[in-house]
Amino acid sequence: MVNGKPHIVIVGGGFGGIKIGQLFAKENVEITLIDRHNFHLFQPLLYQVSTAVLETGEVAYPIRSFFRNNNNVTLYMAKAQGIDQERDVVITNHGEIHYDYLILAAGATTNFFGMKSVEEHAFGMKTIQEAVHIRNHVIHEFERAEKPYRTPEDRKKRMTFVVVGGGPTGVEEAGAIAELIEIQKKEFHKLDFNDVSIKLIEATPRLLPMLPEELQKHTVKVLEKKGIEVMLNTQVVDYDGDVLTLKNGVKIPTTTVIWAAGVRAVDMMKNCGAECARDGRVWIEENLMVRGAVHKNVFAIGDCAAFMHGDMKRPLPTVAPVATQQAKVAHKNIMKLIKGETNPDKLDKFVYKDLGAMATIGKGEAVVGSPKMTGFMAWCAWMVVHLIRLAGFYTNMTVAFKWALNFLTSARLGRIITNISLDPMK
Repeated sequence: MVNGKPHIVIVGGGFGGIKIGQLFAKENVEITLIDRHNFHLFQPLLYQVSTAVLETGEVAYPIRSFFRNNNNVTLYMAKAQGIDQERDVVITNHGEIHYDYLILAAGATTNFFGMKSVEEHAFGMKTIQEAVHIRNHVIHEFERAEKPYRTPEDRKKRMTFVVVGGGPTGVEEAGAIAELIEIQKKEFHKLDFNDVSIKLIEATPRLLPMLPEELQKHTVKVLEKKGIEVMLNTQVVDYDGDVLTLKNGVKIPTTTVIWAAGVRAVDMMKNCGAECARDGRVWIEENLMVRGAVHKNVFAIGDCAAFMHGDMKRPLPTVAPVATQQAKVAHKNIMKLIKGETNPDKLDKFVYKDLGAMATIGKGEAVVGSPKMTGFMAWCAWMVVHLIRLAGFYTNMTVAFKWALNFLTSARLGRIITNISLDPMK
């Protein structure tokens, strides 16, 4: 208890963490939200930071700003490292925090599937830092390639861009890189852009598996029209920073591999004293309590939670609607416990309402699963949905303006390299 009120601790300031924090902010409780950053990140638009469409401040929003009118909410900026369920404390790199009720909403990170060399040399895209790193690197590679002392082989390697993963992130990133290169063509007069190659690699037979087959095929056609080589049924086994090796033995010389092939739970989840799935997510019951918890006061939502109900064959995907819907149910159930409910069977059960899937392939091109749409109308629908989910009026206006400007003029105002090495040869 804090100030005589139940103490709710939330680990993670993502979609689920912010949503449940806003719900509890209206209750007679004290809330501590733990996150290693002071901002909420809108991850679906990170690819636009990585390809110079948007800036970092347009995909992130200060966590404290969500709760400026809620005196019962405190941000504790720290890295959560584990949970001691016996003592009801969260362990962080800045000490321990006691909780009466705990919500794990810690999110996910890139899954390299145990390939250490790939993890060391490929670019992940789950954080602002990674997206900015990709932007700096991709733009810098054109500057490096134009140097007259480069060999044709080295120049071609630097102008080969590989995206691994055929989900929305991979498709959107590949399409955005193709459009960025169209701008580079107008400004790099010494380069032969016939040397440019963009490859999208997917281990399964399909892109965007959550969409109908006809939309998958449409996506491939649009990507190929943009000059992107789509490689299905293709697995990566190694990458040393210079050569990407495929399972079939093919080797692709490249200095740019962007990894969008999967996610796993963050490392702290294995220190929560709970039963974990293969990807590190903690299993949760239908009432969203963590399976096997010592006390009935630990819940998990969003990307760090593995949930299946009914005849599902695999856990729900790691997408924002899952996290926000789970936040509402977890809030209701914790409030029932606070008010004295002792029978777990009387807690609400979570049932996911699928709102459909969508992905953009480039300006004026997108695919929407329900209702089925492609082309410009699908792209407009995609924009509206993402603008609604952005935080803050200023962000909405700025992003809408930049999208309109990009559509009309192909402007990419963020093509600024911010990590120049002191070594002039790099």
